[in-house]
Amino acid sequence: MSPGKFYRFSKDSLNLVEARWARTRLVAVAVVATVVLGYGVIEINQMLGDLLGIHVGHVGYLTSENEMLKGQLKLLSGRLSALEQRLVALNEQENEFRLLVDLSKVDEDTRRAGVGGAEENLDFGFSSDVNDLLGNLHHTLDRAERELQLQYRSYQEVDATYEKNKVRFAHLPAIKPMVGYYDVHSFGVRMHPVLHIRKMHEGLDITNEVGTSIYAAADGVVEFAGRTGGGYGIMVEIDHGYGYTTAYAHLSKALVREGQKVKRGELIAKSGRSGLVSGPHLHYEVRYKGVRENPVDFFFDDISIQDYRRQIAALD
Repeated sequence: MSPGKFYRFSKDSLNLVEARWARTRLVAVAVVATVVLGYGVIEINQMLGDLLGIHVGHVGYLTSENEMLKGQLKLLSGRLSALEQRLVALNEQENEFRLLVDLSKVDEDTRRAGVGGAEENLDFGFSSDVNDLLGNLHHTLDRAERELQLQYRSYQEVDATYEKNKVRFAHLPAIKPMVGYYDVHSFGVRMHPVLHIRKMHEGLDITNEVGTSIYAAADGVVEFAGRTGGGYGIMVEIDHGYGYTTAYAHLSKALVREGQKVKRGELIAKSGRSGLVSGPHLHYEVRYKGVRENPVDFFFDDISIQDYRRQIAALD
C-alpha cells in the first residue's frame, strides 16, 4: 500500500482497494463541521449577551446608528441656525427699546465686533463629514451665546436707564399748576400791565379767583416760601433737581415750608394778588439751569391737575 492514500475493503473482490476522493470528502466534511460549529458558537454567544466579546452583528448596527446620529446632528444644526436668525431679528426691537429710553442704537459695527470672532478649525477625531457637522454646531452655538450676552447687556442698560428716567421724569415740571385762563403767547417781551412799558415777561400768567389751589408741577424740594419784598409778592420756589426749578408768585398764601419735599400734584399754595399786579392771577416760571423757559412748552397736553390727580390715585 502506498503512503498518503486511503483504502477500503471491497466485498466484490474480497480485497483492499484504493478509496478515491476520500481526502477531498474528508476535507469537505471538516469544513462543514467547522462552519456549523462556528455558527453554533456564535448563536450561543449572542444568546449569552456576547460573553466572548466577539461583537458579531454590531458592525451593521453601529453603521445604522452612525447614520441616524449624523441625521440628528444635521437637524440640530438647522434648528440652532434658525434660533440664531431669530436672535438677529430681535436686534431691531432691542434698538427700538433703546430709543424709547433715550439711548443710542447699537450699530452694526459694534454688534459685529461683539458677536464676531475667529472660527478655529476643530478636530474631534471623527470622519470628515461628522467633524464638519460638529464644527458648525460649535461655531453657531458660540455666535448665539455671544449674541445673547450682547443683548443681555443691552437690555440691562435699557432697564437701568428706564428706572433712572422714571425718577427724572417725575422731576420734570409737566403739568399746569393751577386751573385758569392763560395766553400761550404771554411769554416774552410785552407791555407791562401796571408800569405800561415794554418789558420781558419771563413766565406764564394763569388767571383765576383769589384762593384757587396751586399744585407742584413736579417732585422736588421747596427752596423758598414766603414774601419776596419785591414785585413777586408771596412766592414759592421748588428745586426739582436735574437743573429744573419752578416759581409760583403773587400768592395769597404759601402752604409749604423751606426744605419740605413735595410730589407732583401736591397742594403748595393759594393764588392771590400780592406784589406788583393788576389783578388776581398766578405768575408761573420754569427755569432750566438758571435760564427761564416758556412753561407752556412743558405742559403735557395741557392736562388738568384734577385729571392728573385722579389718574395717579387710580394707579395707587
